[in-house]
Amino acid sequence: MLMQTHEARLKALREELKRRGLHGFVIPISDEHMSEYVGDYAQRLHWLTGFGGSAGFAAVTLTHAAIFVDGRYTVQVRDQVDEKLFEYRSIPGDTLGAWLKEVNEEGAKIAYDPWLHTWDWVEALEKQVGPAGITMAPADSNPLDAVWSDQPAPSAAEAFVHEEELAGQSSAEKRAEIADWLTDNGLDAVVVPALDSIAWLLNIRGKDVDHTPVALSYVIVHSDATAELFIAPEKVTPELTKHLGNAVTVRDRGAFTGGLGEFSDKKVSIDPNYGVVGIAQALRAGGANFSFRQDPTILSKAKKNPAEVQGHKDAQARDGAAVSRFLRWLEVTAPAGEIDELAAAAKLLEFRREHGDLRDTSFDTISAAAGHAALPHYKVDEESNILIPPASIYLVDSGGQYPAGTTDITRTVWIDTPDGSAPTAEMKDRFTRVLKGHIQIDQAIFPQGTCGGQIDALARQYLWEAGVDYAHGTGHGVGSFLAVHEGPQRIAKPTGGQAGTSAELHAGMILSNEPGYYKPDAFGIRIENLVLTVEKTIEGAEGRYLGFDCLTWVPIDRRLIEKSLLTPREIAWLNDYHAKVRALLVPQLEDEDRAWVERETKPL
Repeated sequence: MLMQTHEARLKALREELKRRGLHGFVIPISDEHMSEYVGDYAQRLHWLTGFGGSAGFAAVTLTHAAIFVDGRYTVQVRDQVDEKLFEYRSIPGDTLGAWLKEVNEEGAKIAYDPWLHTWDWVEALEKQVGPAGITMAPADSNPLDAVWSDQPAPSAAEAFVHEEELAGQSSAEKRAEIADWLTDNGLDAVVVPALDSIAWLLNIRGKDVDHTPVALSYVIVHSDATAELFIAPEKVTPELTKHLGNAVTVRDRGAFTGGLGEFSDKKVSIDPNYGVVGIAQALRAGGANFSFRQDPTILSKAKKNPAEVQGHKDAQARDGAAVSRFLRWLEVTAPAGEIDELAAAAKLLEFRREHGDLRDTSFDTISAAAGHAALPHYKVDEESNILIPPASIYLVDSGGQYPAGTTDITRTVWIDTPDGSAPTAEMKDRFTRVLKGHIQIDQAIFPQGTCGGQIDALARQYLWEAGVDYAHGTGHGVGSFLAVHEGPQRIAKPTGGQAGTSAELHAGMILSNEPGYYKPDAFGIRIENLVLTVEKTIEGAEGRYLGFDCLTWVPIDRRLIEKSLLTPREIAWLNDYHAKVRALLVPQLEDEDRAWVERETKPL
């Protein structure tokens, strides 16, 4: 019998905890690989609470329950989660440790799934609750799964080969580099659980997770450059077997835990951010001497080779044409007031499908009208969907997954009325300040060794002058037909423990450039292009200097620009950018679409 209400599901979980002699359980949005996006089988938080955001967690005791989300989801969590069942807690202000101490007595035993949490997470939590006499206990199996009677099975989709022509380097070459790293560090093997790292290392892709073309699997790489791939047998095709060759042994995914027990007295490395407790426990039980080190594929994966760079440019060219066609369609149809957010997102997807080998979107499209645009991570659904009102701002943040590359672009546009209208002075001021910050990042030049946290202020300075700011990062790394959010690089304020802000920027890294501004319940603004980190030639330079080359080519809405706030240099940047947009897109477009791009890219 299916439990249709969240109240019934919560009750069933509590009964299961009682049966196991437990006093509580922690439910994250996570899978065994610590992925950003997870398969349906791992959507435990959504099943239990109804929350559909991409970040957050819940904690349930026999008498209390709470859901923890950050400021991005303050509105969404209240819309989707019953406050009679779950308290709303805001992170980082509210901590899980403090809440557990608040609602539990001494002697409480709180369980967690060791395959869904990292060692550092458990260690930090134990330090917080241990003095209160509360014990954190790894569950033998997930108690929520025991009561989720219609839990979907993991995807059985076949994995497929990512052609070397697009990858730019063979898997054998990549494994040889990992073997050298192992030898240099006196290690025998490294466990690679991150799905995008596995896909990059073996030049394979999959269809197991929405928005990210990866296959559910694990890899162990040995110091002789051989590897073991643990993957469900039904996902392995003859083509994949041939591609992997004799140096990669294919084993059943179910044999992974046992495989970790085969390293007695061997030195094995796991990444602290992706190596869950279950992996460490299995290595320890097998007698391995394990240590935590960053996954050796991460930096290599982030530094794109020439083939990956060219592929990304090719993907951006077709993506830019699709987005431009959508913006023209929106300009023509939206003033009537009959287009809603869902319809707009669907139309954009239609244009992308017409313009190339689209395999998926790279994330859920943020199609946000009026006040919804003030929510940086707004996700439209049937309940939240509204008509796009004329005389308002509309923000669309979207991307595509193409075999050649992964795209991510945000455009903020003015929605006119049939009789004509104009943005307010405040809207134009804020849009122009965001644009000025965007230009500063695009034109930044910095010495080798600079990290993203050191250049973040360039994007915010003009907003700060007006006494405003934005609460998200300015840029994230982007993969090559892989994760749209890829580390280690990140452009963000170097405070609050933000991962990646201290990571050095290297030539070949692709990042987003996306400053913004958000006025609650009124409007939101974000301008996002992707940029490639490149070496810059400076006459007389003392040392090596880097900068960015723009990769995204779609017109920026000039109706929202207050020209008097721009310097001559900034106007020149905008005119040069639009000239390049015109040169790239006009040959791909026809009739009204071509005329629209030509009009929108005229000099300011």
